[in-house]
Amino acid sequence: MLKIGDFSKLSRISIRMLRHYDEIGLLVPKTIDSFTSYRYYSEDQLPVSGRITALKDMGFNLATIAEILKSYDNPQALAKFLAVKQAEVQEEVHQTNNRLLLLETAIERLRKDDTAMNYNVTLKTLPERYVASVRKLIPAYDKEGLLWNILMTETAALNLQPAENCYTLAIFHDEGFKESDVDVEIQETVKGTYQNTENVVFKSVPAIQIASATYKGSYDQLTTVNHAVANWVNDNGCEFNGAMFCIYHVSPAQTQNPEELVTEVCFPVKRK
Repeated sequence: MLKIGDFSKLSRISIRMLRHYDEIGLLVPKTIDSFTSYRYYSEDQLPVSGRITALKDMGFNLATIAEILKSYDNPQALAKFLAVKQAEVQEEVHQTNNRLLLLETAIERLRKDDTAMNYNVTLKTLPERYVASVRKLIPAYDKEGLLWNILMTETAALNLQPAENCYTLAIFHDEGFKESDVDVEIQETVKGTYQNTENVVFKSVPAIQIASATYKGSYDQLTTVNHAVANWVNDNGCEFNGAMFCIYHVSPAQTQNPEELVTEVCFPVKRK
């Protein structure tokens, strides 16, 4: 039999941790002296302590280690535990590599332009949504209000119910910038189902991955923000995957002060 100090040296597990293992039933001493309360371990518990340490090094928590030890002599059961942990670690590695890439590209952008971080770009998924949509050619980009007037006029009698996460947005379908006759679609997320009107189409829009930057202020900043998002896409191993659009978190319908507008510039993307 080994005193706890000797067992600690042989197992390379601290006395404090051995006491904790005893408290949670993970590694219980073979015997405890009823008079002195000294803990005594047997030599055949050393392999068990080694298994615990090995599993901790793999990233398993103590509760899971206790479960694994129950079936440690069953290779198939053990392999399942290890496979699950392997997948978790691989995902952690993926996330860590992605964070490193974001940091690397942010540093590189700052070296080239010390204002590059004025607009923070994030990669996220816009969820599936049901929308009221109007798409038409309009004379110019600043005439987008024509589409919103159509939407409000033709749906006034429908009593549209905004979705819980309501988005109002404009999608710019032209491949490049145009001086006139621009192809623009507006959307508002709603709940329920409705019949189409003359110009308003109700439809489900699938989830989409986007790179986006949200800013506060006038639409004069749009070109600069577009460049910031586009540079981020090019620097972070992505490529464009659809028409650019803007989400209006605070729009001219809610404030007449341009400095109070809140706009999210979005580019659908996919990994290269």
